[in-house]
Amino acid sequence: MNLSRFVIAGTQSGVGKTTISTGIMRALVLRGKSVQPYKVGPDYIDPAFHSFVTENKSRNLDSWMLDEVTIKELFTKNSCNKDISIIEGVMGLFDGFGIEKDMGSTAHVAKILKAPVLLVIDGAGMSSSAAAQVLGYKNYDTELKLKGVIVNNISGKKHYELIRDVIERDTGIKCFGYLKKNSDIKLESRHLGLIPSLEIKDLGRRLDELAKMVEATVDIDGILELSDGAEAIDIKVRENIKNHKSVNIGVALDKAFNFYYQDNLDLLEDLGANLVYFSPLNDKKLPTNLHGLYIGGGFPEVFSKELEENKEMRNDIKKKSLEGTPIYAECGGLMYLSKSISDFRGNKYEMAGVFDREAIMTKKLQRFGYVYVNINKPCMISSGGEVVKAHEFHRSKLNEVSAGDYAYRVDKIRGNELQKSWECGLVKDNTLGAYAHIHFYSNKALAENFVNSCRWYMEKGEVEIEK
Repeated sequence: MNLSRFVIAGTQSGVGKTTISTGIMRALVLRGKSVQPYKVGPDYIDPAFHSFVTENKSRNLDSWMLDEVTIKELFTKNSCNKDISIIEGVMGLFDGFGIEKDMGSTAHVAKILKAPVLLVIDGAGMSSSAAAQVLGYKNYDTELKLKGVIVNNISGKKHYELIRDVIERDTGIKCFGYLKKNSDIKLESRHLGLIPSLEIKDLGRRLDELAKMVEATVDIDGILELSDGAEAIDIKVRENIKNHKSVNIGVALDKAFNFYYQDNLDLLEDLGANLVYFSPLNDKKLPTNLHGLYIGGGFPEVFSKELEENKEMRNDIKKKSLEGTPIYAECGGLMYLSKSISDFRGNKYEMAGVFDREAIMTKKLQRFGYVYVNINKPCMISSGGEVVKAHEFHRSKLNEVSAGDYAYRVDKIRGNELQKSWECGLVKDNTLGAYAHIHFYSNKALAENFVNSCRWYMEKGEVEIEK
């Protein structure tokens, strides 16, 4: 299948991939193009910017969590009706799982999708050294289709021309333009990445300004020509057979909770779920006729006071849990279902209290990276005994929990060596809360079990679905 596409990679984190990716996306949207965005790896924040810019839901392509066939299928399914697909990389071009450049890296995904790659470099303080840097990336993996360079963070046109001439002369790789330094378009960071798009009031203005800069100094027409020439992808998309006996699953979505893989939500719908969105921050009650809840990650610690003040919602969710409603919560969702969240200063804010544990914020990362989740106990997504790939990143921890209280054993493995193991995954009634973020396409049975649990709850007769 011929799909117009390209990858924007960086030499390293912080080089400006997201700025340039969103700038090009915005410029193309203003040209009337339908843009399908993607993000390599397990990030949630960058895809939210993509979705805001393009008005098409951005999706994660993670070659550690997902096999190559699944990546091709998801990409083809979501790109087939769009004019162009733009894939933003993660970290540096070859950075992936441990030191495996063909496992979870931007380069790996680019090779799976046969996509041309544009490399973003930081040109500050460089001239001829830029060519040496690009040449190293070109020669490190000759199977990669490294087709162009965009130079970021430079003083102006003269500086760019100097860098462009030496790169094109000494590497044979074309330069497609540059961006000058501009603090006005810089996006602020929090914890592990950018502040989410939902929290930035003037984001539209910043992106419009960024699009003007991109149009002025980046060769958009050349990028379109490069993208249109991408090789065909040899894949046949499997049809999803939808179960039409729907169940209603409430999905928490607001400034505090917005970390979801879009493909997870799509898969739930394909399996027969009608997703009903609600806000733990702003809504006083849950929507009616729900047969399950999905509370994803986010930054509940930033909005602890507002979440505490919405006592009606907290009580409603606890009541649902006590009634046996299937509830699946990840990371920030787990924190919200705890008894309280304590911030760095020792302030404590009451939460839903489903689990008799406290979430305590710390000044450093507690867990970060890819993990294997061993589901040792039956719960609403598994009968137990399964192993699934996942990702953790959080600065909070739960206070002491007795041995055996957990449903998960989590292993961090690098190479063939087990580096660490710990327990996670609290279960109470039909509620499961854990720090691990799971991509349902890594094991679709988990999503099927979730929907089936909700269907069981519906058919139990406690609530009736609306026709």
